[in-house]
Amino acid sequence: MESYRFVVFGKVQGVYYRKFVAQKLRRLGVQGYVRNLPDGTVEVVVRATEDDVGPIEQILYEGSPLSEVERVEMESLEEDDLIYEGFEIRY
Repeated sequence: MESYRFVVFGKVQGVYYRKFVAQKLRRLGVQGYVRNLPDGTVEVVVRATEDDVGPIEQILYEGSPLSEVERVEMESLEEDDLIYEGFEIRY
């Protein structure tokens, strides 16, 4: 398992984006969290296999019906010492 950080840009706050992402990623079986950032973006950190990256990006681009995703940036995390129990929405 690897750790990845995604930052989602666009109209992604106040449009049920986090709830949508959390539901989809729980079904995919990855662990991690989604949260709003102060600059209006959304951060998604996951522990997943490399094979899951494509489906995760697809979910992030799809977004909730009211969201408008402009772009998604991804980076691999060298160290991630957080312990995840499922996938959660953080506030």
